[in-house]
Amino acid sequence: MSSEKPQGPLEQQLRQLRSVSSLEDLTNRQRTVVKYIVVLVSVLVSYAVIYQAGMRTLEGDDITIFRALQTVVETMTTTGYGAGAPWVTPYMNLLIIWYQISGVLIGLVTLRILIIPLFERAPVVLDDRLTTKDDHVVVCEYGRGKDVLLDEFEASGIDYVLVDPDKEEAIDLSNRDYQVIDGDPTRTETLRRAGVEDAALVVTDARARNASVALTAYQCNDDVRVLSLTETPDRQDALEQVGVDRVVCVPSLIGRQLAEKATATATFATAADAIGDGTVVRELVVRHDGPLAGARVEDTPIVANPDLTLVGAWIDGELRLPPRSSERLSPNSVLVVVGPEAAFEGIHDEDDGFRSLTTYDSVVVAGLGEAGTAVTEHFPDEVDVTTIDVDESTGADVVGNASDGPVLAEAGIEDATALVVAVDDDETALLATAVGRSMAEEIDILVRVTNAEDVAKGFDAGADYVLSERRTIARLLAAEAHREPVVHPIGQIRFARVESDEFVGQDLGEIQRNANQEWVGVGLERDGEFLTDDTIEIADSDTLVVAGTDERLRRLPDE
Repeated sequence: MSSEKPQGPLEQQLRQLRSVSSLEDLTNRQRTVVKYIVVLVSVLVSYAVIYQAGMRTLEGDDITIFRALQTVVETMTTTGYGAGAPWVTPYMNLLIIWYQISGVLIGLVTLRILIIPLFERAPVVLDDRLTTKDDHVVVCEYGRGKDVLLDEFEASGIDYVLVDPDKEEAIDLSNRDYQVIDGDPTRTETLRRAGVEDAALVVTDARARNASVALTAYQCNDDVRVLSLTETPDRQDALEQVGVDRVVCVPSLIGRQLAEKATATATFATAADAIGDGTVVRELVVRHDGPLAGARVEDTPIVANPDLTLVGAWIDGELRLPPRSSERLSPNSVLVVVGPEAAFEGIHDEDDGFRSLTTYDSVVVAGLGEAGTAVTEHFPDEVDVTTIDVDESTGADVVGNASDGPVLAEAGIEDATALVVAVDDDETALLATAVGRSMAEEIDILVRVTNAEDVAKGFDAGADYVLSERRTIARLLAAEAHREPVVHPIGQIRFARVESDEFVGQDLGEIQRNANQEWVGVGLERDGEFLTDDTIEIADSDTLVVAGTDERLRRLPDE
């Protein structure tokens, strides 16, 4: 959706009308206008019928209904009659007088309902622009890039209402066709205006007022789910005490995902037992400056090769099992691929857009806030971690600004295998990235930024992987709204052999397409041979090989 504000209210109204495909898409105001037009047409037709009957009965003049309708319109629009004023009886004259008076009244109402609001630049009531809501998301006081979140909701087909306490900002967002109202989300009347009684999820990002917003939501709807975003984990217990279903500490989440990205490597100890000899498992990394960065999964040489099977992928720090064919690969995505050794020949060529996965044994972490602390806590013990922070009280190994070359040198960046930039300020993060790249060309640099638009800047500065806080949270909330699991690579990908009884008659490609995001069919063993061809139909005697997380595969035999 375009973020440009319309040039005027008329253009805005026309754009809203063009987006209407059904009655459910009509806003409250548009519904009012439709009802008004129906009433107006009904009044005109009723007046015409009464006028025709009156002329025939009282005046002795049998006119057509069209002539009667013309006279009524002339009367109510005060355009005059010219020579056509033939009434002689008192009752017909009184009827015409009433038509004239009601015509003036209807004209005034028309001005108020249709004409004046059409040209008003700042309507006071934003509720009228809301479409009909049911099973939607109510977002309260979101302060992490509203347009990023709302664009994600729009793209995912999620119905929502944003409650913004800043009326001017709410009007600006509403003028850009977002579903927004102004008001205080700690008041029940505000949440009722947002339709919280029919909502499926309430998201609170009101800092110290999170508990108050959650309690207000529960007053209106006992069954609604509530998710609260916080800056520190300190209030998690208190928020859970008041009934919040899920508490997400945003900096900690970003830090964990950075660390997971840095340690994103599947352990394939179970692969040999499951798939046998002759078939291998490889991890391929999408080069951030290669042709596959931004490409769809279905356009990769992996999918085009019938001997290779794409088992899973880590995209934007999230594990997809399996990835959707239409999903786009972000730079430094990690693909887990199964196939014969010979099929991988040439796959690491620069033209293919892949590089080998790097194992980090020495990491420099810049910034020891909530995000940086989460990064350091997530690394395994065998990884040598050196920390940098400007605040001596954090206990950092090196005290100083991470954007200063001497500070990075003291932290050992030239000998490190990775630099994780987790500072809170985007400008400092970008500068630290550029300085780090100038000092160590071969090091992998992973960067946290707040603004989504700074992701491209991070890559330009030399980062290998950039994680946007706003984009990550928007995707998390979209997944929460859909009740979709967001699987992170905390556990290893495991391979297992399962009986094929429930899959007999289906082909392997169908199994892969129907699998959810927690396990995937890899291939099947038939007569001692491991097969991965999507078109092979599964038989009773076959053994199916699947891949997934530990927890998911443990549940598989029970289904």
